[in-house]
Amino acid sequence: MITKLVVWALRARWGLAAVVITANLSGLAVIVTELWLSGFLSRIGDDWRHIVGLVSIYPVVGFLVGVGLAVRDRTVYFGWLDDGRKPTVEEARRLLRLPVAITTRALAVWLPGVIVAASMFSHLTAHNSAAVTAALFTLGALESAGFTFLIVDRLIRPTIPMVAGVLGGTMHWSSSVLVRVVMTWAVAGAMPLLMLIVVLADPASGAPDRIRTAIYLSGVGFGVGALATAFLARSVATPMRTLRRALDLITKGELDVRVPVGSTSEIGRLEHSVNELAANLRERERMRDVFGRHVGADVAERALAGGFDLTGDVREVSALFVDVTGSVELSSGLRPQEFVAKLNRLLAIVVAATEENNGLVNKFEGDAALCIFGAPIALQDNATPALRAARRIRDEVIATGELDIGIGVARGPVFAGDVGSDTRLEYTVIGDAVNEAARLTTEAKQVPRRILVSGAVIEAAAAHEDVKWTLYDHIPLRGMPEPTACWTDVETSDTNTANDMTPDTVPADGGTAVGAITEVRTATTESQSQT
Repeated sequence: MITKLVVWALRARWGLAAVVITANLSGLAVIVTELWLSGFLSRIGDDWRHIVGLVSIYPVVGFLVGVGLAVRDRTVYFGWLDDGRKPTVEEARRLLRLPVAITTRALAVWLPGVIVAASMFSHLTAHNSAAVTAALFTLGALESAGFTFLIVDRLIRPTIPMVAGVLGGTMHWSSSVLVRVVMTWAVAGAMPLLMLIVVLADPASGAPDRIRTAIYLSGVGFGVGALATAFLARSVATPMRTLRRALDLITKGELDVRVPVGSTSEIGRLEHSVNELAANLRERERMRDVFGRHVGADVAERALAGGFDLTGDVREVSALFVDVTGSVELSSGLRPQEFVAKLNRLLAIVVAATEENNGLVNKFEGDAALCIFGAPIALQDNATPALRAARRIRDEVIATGELDIGIGVARGPVFAGDVGSDTRLEYTVIGDAVNEAARLTTEAKQVPRRILVSGAVIEAAAAHEDVKWTLYDHIPLRGMPEPTACWTDVETSDTNTANDMTPDTVPADGGTAVGAITEVRTATTESQSQT
């Protein structure tokens, strides 16, 4: 109900004027009632109508002036709302000053009225104290101004999200929690008690009048205090509950959270900060995801945890190298988009097979890929998953029938860590095992099974994986002083179906197509029996 009234006051042309006039009339009503109960009006005499009429001239003038100014304020402060647009920066800042501006003006209108009323009552009546009269009217003016401030501050609250959208995280001293608490205390407690003290100190008031006035002011203090405290508690508790729920969601990883900014107090600034926190965490997760896609999730976690220092160590790893056969001929015979699409499908197979075997796709080099098992996450056995990944990559690539590849796997100590400069880092592995894997890949393109593995990998592999491999040949590799013992996998029934493909489904590559696999099975069998 209160929210609907606030929205109406914002939208209606006379809404602001109605709110301001109601607040000031409530203060005037408190003063008049207090004067009546305390016996002040009965002491004016028989000419009370004439005196009250004279004293009422200024309140009527002040009322009309206040209405006109409030209507003007509606256009000055809320013109952008009537136009259905966002406020400009200046309009947003001006709106934040509205409670203070209207309260100050209300005091300015009340002050001459206090002086006029106190002077006239003092001169026209003989049994009233000028000090008591002035004090009562002054306290009534302050009570009315404080009530006006609280109401107008509540009135503009629905517009704060739009203001925050223009100004960002902003605070205004007049809307701080401290100011609200002090103002609430003044309206609900201080002013009624001070009025009570003034009435009790009035020597012209009789005991019955004082008792009636004390009961009345106690009731006013109790009612206004309960209402003002309830509004204050709600204005703090509701957004704090929303903030708590938002933070609970953020701690659970739900980052699509946005808290409506409902004030320009410390709470509003906190609401804005929570929104910034969620946005920054979303951006961090996005960067982590992008970073992980480029360098691998494990490397990304290592970098985010360890900072930007150049670090690394020597690891015993298994390196797997994959390269496309006849890529030059393929790229020249296809449109770039088609070749890249084929290449992406190959690399998707490489990534899936590597990551599901706890490896890292360290880098893509054109139509080749380097995969590492044992770094940055150490594995108790890194040879077995490397061999499994090699067979899976070869079988799935053959099944697609789009590309022909060579795969080389080697094992040995390498440097695994960050290389580069303070401004540009890359996680990589450097060592003979990587070079050997690359050279084995070149030779594997000529091998029927398309995989060549160094003996060090076979020796380190588990027994159940070791039986799936056989010595293929001793092949001299570039840069190696002695021929290298190269192993290839044994053909099983699981791979027959994948290998029984017509040559037409595999692109030509200078006589090394996968379709030739079935033609050399006899040679492979003879090689195995020699071994």
